Amino acid sequence: MSFLSLIHVYTILLLTSCFSSIQAQQPYVGKATTDCSNTDNSTSVLGYFCNSQKSCQAYLTFRSQPPYNSVPSISTLLASDPSQLSQLNSVSETETFPTNTLVLVPVNCSCSGGYYQKNTNYSVKSGDGYFLIANNTYQGLSTCQALQKQNNIAATNLSIGERLTVPLRCACPTKNQSDVGVKYLLSYLILFGDEVSTISGRFNVTPQSTLDANGANGLSSQNPPLIYPYTTLLVPLQVPPTNSQTTAPPPPPASPPPPPTSSSNQGSSKTWVYVLVGVLGGSALLLVLGAIIFYAFFRRNKKKPDSIIASDRFKAIEKPRKVEDESEDFLESISSIAQSLKVYKFKELQDATDNFSPSCWIKGSVYRGMINGDLAAIKRINGDVSKEIELLNKINHSNIIRLSGVCFNEGQWYLVYEYAVNGPLNDWIYNSSNDGKLLSWAQRIQIVLDVASGLNYLHSFTTPPHVHKDIRSSNILLDSDFRAKIANFGLARTAEWQEGQFSLTSHIVGTRGYMAPEYLENGIVSTKLDVYAFGVLVLEIMTGKEVAALYEEENMHLSDVINAVLHEEGGQESLRHSMDSSLQGNYPSELAVLMFKLIDSCLKKDPPGRPAMDEIVQIVSRTLNTSLTWESSKSISG
Repeated sequence: MSFLSLIHVYTILLLTSCFSSIQAQQPYVGKATTDCSNTDNSTSVLGYFCNSQKSCQAYLTFRSQPPYNSVPSISTLLASDPSQLSQLNSVSETETFPTNTLVLVPVNCSCSGGYYQKNTNYSVKSGDGYFLIANNTYQGLSTCQALQKQNNIAATNLSIGERLTVPLRCACPTKNQSDVGVKYLLSYLILFGDEVSTISGRFNVTPQSTLDANGANGLSSQNPPLIYPYTTLLVPLQVPPTNSQTTAPPPPPASPPPPPTSSSNQGSSKTWVYVLVGVLGGSALLLVLGAIIFYAFFRRNKKKPDSIIASDRFKAIEKPRKVEDESEDFLESISSIAQSLKVYKFKELQDATDNFSPSCWIKGSVYRGMINGDLAAIKRINGDVSKEIELLNKINHSNIIRLSGVCFNEGQWYLVYEYAVNGPLNDWIYNSSNDGKLLSWAQRIQIVLDVASGLNYLHSFTTPPHVHKDIRSSNILLDSDFRAKIANFGLARTAEWQEGQFSLTSHIVGTRGYMAPEYLENGIVSTKLDVYAFGVLVLEIMTGKEVAALYEEENMHLSDVINAVLHEEGGQESLRHSMDSSLQGNYPSELAVLMFKLIDSCLKKDPPGRPAMDEIVQIVSRTLNTSLTWESSKSISG
């Protein structure tokens, strides 16, 4: 091989080596942030790797959300200098940003333990877990893995008020990046709809340079590269970012403009005149049409002022009015939304309940009424009930309470439901107010099957699937035949689950004792929430004890009760001690143990380890058939 050939080969190898080191700057974190038990840092969940620079000026992005929506609050949360932050964003040091404003945050990034980070402090609040702190409070600027490693405290041992060190995700350029002019790295928080190309365009860098900065292997294998919300993407910058880049650039035109002609200047000015005339003319036309619609609407309604209804969300803006002034137009607008639901006038509900007499009061804001000779439950609700109405209006299942009508009066909604004569389940399983009436073994299994069937319908036969989110004994109503109906859908929400994806919420609501651990700790929402709550409910039906009592009065965990039956010696004695004493031994012990095994599977800490509701329906259905046979043979022999 000639000397020139050797030089040529050496040059190619050198350039390839340099390009690879630039390209593989930092690995993109991807979906690894959703698995808090995964501490494999090949995807940078613990932080970006240190290089030759020990510290540097870096930048973060943060989207303003109350209570972190001002210069002082964001600076405190992210340990940034408030004067630098205000100067970078061209605002005063006391400025409050509109919600969801993209804020640039300057930080001093340092190497610690092999990873770059900017440390800040956070005080644990009620309901917080590492996942929620990282992904909700800090919006993905940290990870649950980095938080746990930094603080060396188990997620289950976090206590309110505890001070945590939060390592924020920042990084410094490599020497190779510096050699090509990169002076800063910005940790950009990805939102739904973001793409590498649009993010790069916002900060005036090429998509390829952004891909290189985040380790193009795996990230650029798809077109466009696949990135995930609530993760950080490093953007290489040659100059500091500016507040003008916090506004997303407009979308590109649908087609390129025509090429200029020889009389380009004259044609251009004519074009702008045409555009201006067109815009002004169109605006004038819209104003005229708007005035006509406005005039027609208010002329029609001026005799009967009423609430203004947001037709797609059932939100009411209340205006003072008398009951007798209810507008027929208002009722018609609700009817068009509710479709098959009857819209009641408030006077009809007053007549049905003897003007909401205490003698008709059931519990809370629920009254018993008589409408057209039939009993109904009438519930008064403040606030937005659109989701509950929308869901109940489109489903039809014998084990889900039926909504028959609605009414709106003076800023309050009234929902009219079918009436369940025997009331809530909790009155029958741990309440002695039923004149000595008790639920038999078979009745209990029938109720379990009814609830499972209703949940299976929600999870598998509604589009999209729905999660009830508040399954508990007081939300299960019993009709005259002691058949169960699931009620109270105020917290229900959709759960469009795909493998590797789930819904998150920072607003943790529910009933203590029924909420699954992944929801309490991390805000993860899926149909397995209902499976966990169902397991707790069945445990209450079997033991006759309230969940709060199991936790507090006896200082026990749910697993203690189950283990006493399934895993200890003397199982029959443990079973007898655990079962509801009101049954007085009138139950088939083999089937009782089977139900405890079902409860155990529903209460698994790992959501995928819990059975689906369709599987539960099959198990309980077979159990009910055997139970009825057992009761029949027992009565014959007796």
